Parts: sequence; C-alpha cells; structure tokens
Amino acid sequence: MPAPPPHRRRVVLLGATGSIGESALRVIAAQRDRLELVGIAAQARQERLAEIARQFGVRDVGVYDPAALAAARANPAFPAGTRFHGGAAGLHALATLAEADTVLVAVVGTTALEPTLAAIAARKTIALASKEILVLAGKFVMAAARASGSRLLPVDSEHNAVFQCLEGRRHTEVRRLVLTASGGAFRDWPVERLAEVTPADALRHPNWAMGPKITVDSATLANKGLELIEAQCLFGLAPGQCDAVLHTQSIVHCLVEFTDGSMLAQLCPPSMTFPIQHALLHPERAPTGTDPALPLDRAWSLDFRPADEQRYPCLRLARAAMQAGGTAPAVFNAANEVAVAAFLAGRVPFLAIPRIIEHALGKVGSIEPASLEQVLAVDAEARRVAHHFTT
Repeated sequence: MPAPPPHRRRVVLLGATGSIGESALRVIAAQRDRLELVGIAAQARQERLAEIARQFGVRDVGVYDPAALAAARANPAFPAGTRFHGGAAGLHALATLAEADTVLVAVVGTTALEPTLAAIAARKTIALASKEILVLAGKFVMAAARASGSRLLPVDSEHNAVFQCLEGRRHTEVRRLVLTASGGAFRDWPVERLAEVTPADALRHPNWAMGPKITVDSATLANKGLELIEAQCLFGLAPGQCDAVLHTQSIVHCLVEFTDGSMLAQLCPPSMTFPIQHALLHPERAPTGTDPALPLDRAWSLDFRPADEQRYPCLRLARAAMQAGGTAPAVFNAANEVAVAAFLAGRVPFLAIPRIIEHALGKVGSIEPASLEQVLAVDAEARRVAHHFTT
C-alpha cells in the first residue's frame, strides 16, 4: 500500500523579493508537493509581488511602503481576492497568519524583530535569515521561543551548517565552532587600495549573489562578526568558543570542533537554496530540485587561512562587542547599518565604515538590558550617533 503524501507545510515569506526570498521561491516551486506558499511581503516591489502571487496562488500580500501599497491595491495584475496588508501591522498580520505553519524571515535589518516575536508568540516555526534580530535582541527572542515552544531554525548558510553538525549532539561536548568567510570583494586587494573602493567595487562578490547591504558586510567582514554574535546566541556558547576563518571557495560552511579534538564540517555549493530547503523541510530531507549537489568527479582544493583583523577591522570590533555583551552587539549592528547605507549613498568612503562603528561603540555605553524597550532605545541612540558621524 503506497505511503500517504506528506503534509504540505504552509509558508509565509517575509522579504519575498530580496535575494533570500528569490532563493526561497525556487525551493518552494521545486517542492510543491511538500511546501505551499500562503503569504508574502516586501518593502515596495509590488509588481514583483503580483508575479509571485499569480505564480503561487497567494492571497495574503504585505507591502511595507505606503505608496507601493496604494499602487498594489490599484494593480490589476494581482489575483482577484488578494488581501493586502500594509506597514508594520501588515508584517504582524502575515507573521501570525492562522493557516501558516512556518514563517521565513528574510527582512533586512531590524524591521523584522516585531513580526518575528509575533510569529514566536503564535507558535509558528521560524526559519530565520535576518541575523540582525538575534544580534539586537537575542536574549529576548530566545527566551520568547523557549516560553512558547516555537522552533527557531537558522537559514544563514553558516548557522544552518552548525545546526546540522550539532543536531543530536550534546553542546557540552563542543570545544568551539568555526564559521567560514569568503573574504568578500577585496580579499586579494593590496590593503593600500582599499582607500579607493567604490560601492560598485564592493558589490562584486566573488562567490555569492546577495543583496547590497550584506554584500558590503561581506567585504568588511562585518557579516562574519554579526554571525559570530548570532552563533553565540543560537547555540548557547561563550564568545571564546566562536571563531572564523577565511575559506575562499565557500564550500565548507562551518567546522565544529569537539572536546576530543575531532571536527565535523558541512559542505555544499555556495547557493542559499541548500540551507533554505533544509530549514523549510526539517527534519525531513528531499532531493534538491534547484541546484546540483557538489560534484566529486573532479579535483577540489579547499584552503583555509586566518582572517586578518588589520584588513578586516569590523571583525575585531564585532569580537569586542561580543566580549562586552549586553547592548554592545546592538550598537555594533546599528552603527554598521548606518555606515553601510552612507557608503552605498556615496556620503562616506569604504574605510569610514569601521571608524563609524568604533565611534559609536565608544560613545554609546553598554548595559545589560532588562527589557526590549531598553534595547530599542540603545539601538536608536547608536543610530543617532552614527548618523551624526556621517554628516
């Protein structure tokens, strides 16, 4: 007698038009017998949202920007009966959509914090791709997940890799985890040339196709600093147990060293479809219908080297924030967001990014927050300080 078909997991995708969102759509399209898209949201790209809604038969659509929301309501390209949701309230509504099982959070920056907490309170499974949420408020997000019983599954390739290596193992047996970094667009540039970097240069990532902000973060290695902070929070480790190395091929996504000196690694091609599919289908696995697996019928070279903190001062600053604890990681994150936006807008040079972060870390004191409101107040102050430095 044939086995019954698996239950299709109903997915809400916050950040549907970004690079993570587009990769998630490829996964969902290839796994239609296992996954169903029931809600989508984006900042403003309502024409692309209309295409997605038609392709996947989605009724609930969120548009954060008010002008884009008005345009979407008047757009006949959306299917008849589309229910529109606007602004922060719209993200909340989609995150708590009654028919949804899983909420994939791929919204850039701290905007995703409130809908993530709402989805946790509604006991959804969270597939988390927005690392800033845990860097800003990991203490409160993890506590909320424990209280509600909501599952939090990492989508970042490195954290998903660690999750796979640690699954079923005692965390007390972990000596350290090592996240890999490609080194970004300037890993092979002479250090003296970094003063000449333009935004166009920074957006030419050698391995990954990603959005502008994370691509710049990859060039400064701020992204790896944020990932170290996130890893500490996700896996309950001490700062000294979280490390990073350069690995230019982006094939090995993490190494986990155990107390007996042995290591486990997770390998796959540099495509976000692999960690996204793992998170959306967990604990099941299925043949990938998107990207081919790693070919082993040809020679491979995998090399690793230390991350030079002289070349990558943002990594040094992130480590300092992680050691300081409290709200220091939130200050690092906020100042980095402001600095990267100013660089992409042409207001500050590339090398000003770590200077802005260091200025904010020195100016805004770190506290052990007793409430989420305190964290948000520190975040706002750090942004004010960083904005002042960029004008």
